Amino acid sequence: MVTEKIMRPGVLVAAAALSCAAVPAWPQLQQDTAAYRAQGEAGLARLKATSAPETKARNVIIFIGDGMGVSTITAARIFAGQALGRDGESYQAAMDSLDHTALVKTYSHDTQVADSAPTATAIMAGVKTRNGIIGIGPEASLKDCASGKGHELPSLMELAQSRGLATGVVTTTRITHATPASAYAHTVERDWEADTNMPQAAKDEGCVDIARQLVEGRVGVHLDVVMGGGRTALLPKDVKDPEYPDKSGLRADSRNLIAEWQAHNPRGLYAWNRGQLMAFNPARQTRLLGLFEPDHMHYESDRVKDGAGEPSLAEMTETAIRLLSRNRAGYVLLIEGGRIDHAHHAGNAYRALSDTKAMDDAVAAALRLTKASDTLIITTADHSHTLTISGYAPRGNPILGTVNDTAGKPMMAKDGKSYTTLGYANGPGAAADGTGRPDPSTTDTDNADYLQSALVPLSAETHGGEDVVARASGPGAALVRGTIEQHTLYYIMRDALFGAKAK
Repeated sequence: MVTEKIMRPGVLVAAAALSCAAVPAWPQLQQDTAAYRAQGEAGLARLKATSAPETKARNVIIFIGDGMGVSTITAARIFAGQALGRDGESYQAAMDSLDHTALVKTYSHDTQVADSAPTATAIMAGVKTRNGIIGIGPEASLKDCASGKGHELPSLMELAQSRGLATGVVTTTRITHATPASAYAHTVERDWEADTNMPQAAKDEGCVDIARQLVEGRVGVHLDVVMGGGRTALLPKDVKDPEYPDKSGLRADSRNLIAEWQAHNPRGLYAWNRGQLMAFNPARQTRLLGLFEPDHMHYESDRVKDGAGEPSLAEMTETAIRLLSRNRAGYVLLIEGGRIDHAHHAGNAYRALSDTKAMDDAVAAALRLTKASDTLIITTADHSHTLTISGYAPRGNPILGTVNDTAGKPMMAKDGKSYTTLGYANGPGAAADGTGRPDPSTTDTDNADYLQSALVPLSAETHGGEDVVARASGPGAALVRGTIEQHTLYYIMRDALFGAKAK
């Protein structure tokens, strides 16, 4: 235990005794799916009791900025405004224009600080579950295939499909990654994206990899729009990637799931670059599979370097809405700005903020293409990160720069070095070699590759456990208020679409 290395044994025992004496016994934790469903229904009832009746939504678009905590939203707003040569502090992002706001608790069934698997499951299926598990209730155990049987959770996508609505999933990560997978997959291990990621015992017990669930699963097979990265999980090992001849697929079962999707969707379009996507004709082609990288898609700031060309998140969003809107019954669309999270893990604020701005551009596209009278739009995050905004920089100070005084000179810390406005509580930006931290005033902190200083040295920065923000406009948006459990978002979306009929 880390504390045992820091505290003297006697102090540790005394502290433990004091803690036990001062803290009452914890109440019994909620243990099962039914309890979380009851909690979600109760939360919905509480919100509806003090809200005027609203018209039902025809469509729901849920935006998840992976790792987009409050500090990320604030810093990205300033970043976007300053990039336009405007006052960043007062700049209004598209997300800022949404009418209703709530704080959202992000803990999972078993942890104070969650990963994307249980948080996305809470949003898309209405039940908190364990870290690492997607679309299966907390009765299951991580990596235990048999334990998940019978505890699969129907997602909002499955409910929508059963009522004739169109459905789509758009992400900048691999399409088999945790957040997009929450829309269509059930797995006790989020890393089981291809068959080669799975132990033989799990296969023998009947568990299926996430890529197969995307193409042949009960929900995946009916998705009208699927866009993101991650071609390799759908291709066999002996098939070369169309964009990178030195890369091949991951699958050991010899199945080409992309070819299978094409065979099952003769009027669908498979696209692997931006040009192909821009040629998509929703009047002629009824379904769309877009896989634009073997792995995750590029960060927004790096898209220009992609030789074949990648679409932006806003372009994917616009294409998805145009296709899904052809369904007169309506649609449900999940859009993830997934690489915000990856940049934070790398301790790289520049890319995290530029990808947050890219997601905001996608929100702007959705607002432009939909009507507030029939479309509920929600923006939220699955969890936060340890990014901080601190110091006393004057208004207008570059958000990626050092904290300067009103004369523009860097302010100095007690070690005689300057410091940046943005930093991380932990991560690769910490000095771990005993030489002390570098002085950021001696380098270009605006550079896309600059890593902000961190306090605790780790190979990768971690998630944060504080509440995140949900914001909403459209039918049902008034229920997004106060402080709510994360899985309440599912019940709000379900109620906006189907009301009491969905129960």
